[in-house]
Amino acid sequence: MEGYFDDILQYVVIPVVGFIWLMHRTQQNQGTKIAVLEALMDRTKEAHDREIKEIRETVKLIFEKLDGIEQALRK
Repeated sequence: MEGYFDDILQYVVIPVVGFIWLMHRTQQNQGTKIAVLEALMDRTKEAHDREIKEIRETVKLIFEKLDGIEQALRK
């Protein structure tokens, strides 16, 4: 009877525990990678938003100058 439990432990329990441990370790690693990617995505989005804001301000200034030129030419 004792040999039966040893066989179950050796061929069933230990491989299952090993597999669960491996899955847990892989999941933790993936969680870390996802957090890093999310932080990178947030920084990229913020930089993109800043650049778009700068472009809008520049275009607005260009249009103001063009309006000024147009008004000067109409006089």
